[in-house]
Amino acid sequence: MFEREQQAIEDQIREYLASHSIPELDDFHWNPIPFAGGWGISTPCFPLAALEARAGKKINVPQRAQEIASGLAEHLGIPEGFSGVEALNGYLNLFYSSAEFSRRVVDRVLEEGADFGRQAPFGKQVMVEFSNPNTHKAFHVGHLRSAILGESIARILAFAGYDVVRANYIGDMGLHVIKWLWNYQRYHLGEKPPADTTKWMGDLYSEAIKRLEGDPELEAEVRELYSRWDRRDPEVVALWEETRQWSLDHFEKIYQILDIHFDRWYSNSEMEQPGKMVVEQFIEEGIAEDERPTGGPVIVRIDDKLGLEKEKYRVLVVLRSDGTALYATEDLALAIKKFSDYNLYSSIYIVDVRQSLHFEQVFKTLEIAGYPWATRSQHLPYEVVNLPGNVVMASRDGTIVLLEGLIDESQERALEIVEEKNPSLSDEQKEDVARAVGLGALKYPMLARDNTKIVTFDWESALDFNGQAAPYIQYAHVRANSILRRLEDPLPDSAPIEHELDPAEIQLIDAISRFPGEVQRAAAEYKTLHITNLTFDLARSFNDFYKQCPVLKADPDIRAYRLRLVAAARQTIANALNLLSILAPEVM
Repeated sequence: MFEREQQAIEDQIREYLASHSIPELDDFHWNPIPFAGGWGISTPCFPLAALEARAGKKINVPQRAQEIASGLAEHLGIPEGFSGVEALNGYLNLFYSSAEFSRRVVDRVLEEGADFGRQAPFGKQVMVEFSNPNTHKAFHVGHLRSAILGESIARILAFAGYDVVRANYIGDMGLHVIKWLWNYQRYHLGEKPPADTTKWMGDLYSEAIKRLEGDPELEAEVRELYSRWDRRDPEVVALWEETRQWSLDHFEKIYQILDIHFDRWYSNSEMEQPGKMVVEQFIEEGIAEDERPTGGPVIVRIDDKLGLEKEKYRVLVVLRSDGTALYATEDLALAIKKFSDYNLYSSIYIVDVRQSLHFEQVFKTLEIAGYPWATRSQHLPYEVVNLPGNVVMASRDGTIVLLEGLIDESQERALEIVEEKNPSLSDEQKEDVARAVGLGALKYPMLARDNTKIVTFDWESALDFNGQAAPYIQYAHVRANSILRRLEDPLPDSAPIEHELDPAEIQLIDAISRFPGEVQRAAAEYKTLHITNLTFDLARSFNDFYKQCPVLKADPDIRAYRLRLVAAARQTIANALNLLSILAPEVM
């Protein structure tokens, strides 16, 4: 925001260095001064002193750095747009005029609108693979974190300038599918899924497990059905295709509710044969060892291939002894296909933390095989979501909370709160607000905690209008909107700030000004919590400002600035919530 002034300062610094025969740096490194009620930038003078020392001068570098900083401070005076300059411990510190800084922050937000904080595209394509549900099973709350985390990471990366490809890799074949098909074919053939498709399919899977555990001899029928699948028996394939589509159709409904979309769908069934071909190639190249002649599987001794004496990556089994595919078989083929389909800078896998070693092994095997992009494949692990009481959900034994049920409950609870807080809203408005608040309450806890930490979901904290939760942030947006709705005239034009800024105004400006930087930080570290933390700071700062600083009843000049500040805060909160895939309602 102060690019022109900064360039003028650098020109003046070069003039000073030249006039004092001080070697010049190719570039100046400016760092923001930590916020302490005001803003500024700082540059060290130690590199300049070090250049003099390397040129042969006998100097004390720290002492000389302070001398240079002091000379520069005196030479610069008080530049335009700044309130002060100081030399401190070898650093040249320049402090922005708080009034001018505040005005420029607000102006920038209002000029850029929904693009405030967005980085211009820079031509690097990233694939984010997330959600990855299994067909023929229930879509339960355990799937929620991957879906919500992946969508938010994709939005953050796109906002930070990356070309993002959203991918979903569904598990549509494997032993779980065969068991479901066996149970359906033997006991439910001809039945069609009810409206609650995912619950019905999950029930049939749990039923299959119980039947097989109750009578182990039935496993022979399952193995026979698997063999028919491997032979691509038309009857089995047709049944699989029909029932698979039932799952996919219901997945799509859930994604629409959650406001999630994908650019590319992959499935493990399409990776099965290519994966086997990759394994055969690895055997020929000596990367994999084929132990099938002696009854063993096909393996890659990763540590041996890397010459590691201490165990690290262990042994990766890439094909079963009977020649059937494993997750590793298919993941090797998937990784190759991704980089074949797209010109990817990197490929990110948002998958359960319990798969960490698996992905380390897959990526390292591909690196051994000579694929140069293998080091640009990254597993972003996440921990599980628990019910209150630390009950872990598992579709195998039916200990699950269906996602649709959780979504419905979130909206029902939110509707009760909305009716209590604002009964004057129309029924349609109440439903819209309940949907926004309920879904926000579900999403925020998944994103506000480090992805490697377990989330234990709790309704009271998730729907808290006074704490670090989505409804509190959404309500700050509504408060800002309620002020601006009372305006009869257009928003005032930008003008110099003449009044002394209130501490609450300064805190709010600081939170707004940090948004673009936090977007870049979140993108670089793949951490949504940087956005959730800033969004909470924004809401808290706005609520403090709302309580302490009159807007509509302020003096005309102050009123004009504060109206623009309210509009900027509303826009920044909306932009931040959008990165979290949370709606910013107009009323609540």
